[in-house]
Amino acid sequence: MALTDDAVDRIRQMIITGELQPGDRLPAEKELATRLGLSRNSLREAVRALTMMRVLDTRRGDGTYVTSLDPELLLGTMSMVVDLHQDSTVRHFLEVRRLLEPEATAMAALRIGADRLTDLARLLAEAAELAAARPVDRVRLRENGEAFHRTITQASGNPVLSTIVETVSGKTLRPAAWCGMTDEADLHLTLTEHRAIYEALTAGDTYRARIRAAAHVAGIEDAVLTAR
Repeated sequence: MALTDDAVDRIRQMIITGELQPGDRLPAEKELATRLGLSRNSLREAVRALTMMRVLDTRRGDGTYVTSLDPELLLGTMSMVVDLHQDSTVRHFLEVRRLLEPEATAMAALRIGADRLTDLARLLAEAAELAAARPVDRVRLRENGEAFHRTITQASGNPVLSTIVETVSGKTLRPAAWCGMTDEADLHLTLTEHRAIYEALTAGDTYRARIRAAAHVAGIEDAVLTAR
């Protein structure tokens, strides 16, 4: 394990120093192992570990490449961490969301464009139709809600913040929230809160966007913890 960690660190340093750039193909295994002073087995384990972290991309019959290293790609591996924590530690992820999502929404109020506002309006209309239908399709409502929140965080203009918020708010948390909404009043409240957030974004009101989002996230947190 220590040898593998050392190999990982050496490849990482090659990327940090610019010796390897995003999209570059790694040298042949034998050449790279010799250059780094590593055994080929240690190098293979390091490549496997960095591939799982989405730093490298191994293409069968073509070689191993440095990925784009985009924050969305690298931080996406956090989703496994969230999925594996399904006990009382979920509260910690909810707290992170409560801290970050209102700020992302406030940033979106300053940066959101007409296209994304149109997307949000469409999602609101779709959600209203789904909530009015009988029986209520809660899976589609959940997907609609996820798309609504994702559109807003992406509109913050900060891909790191957007990815972190989306990860901690992902499939481990939101399904529980929607499943906890067992009556029409719960659904109506959620849709009303979404519309209030949309109106604040349309007005470019950062203060109101932050407050509306904070209230909405607090309600989701209660629903998730109650559902558990």
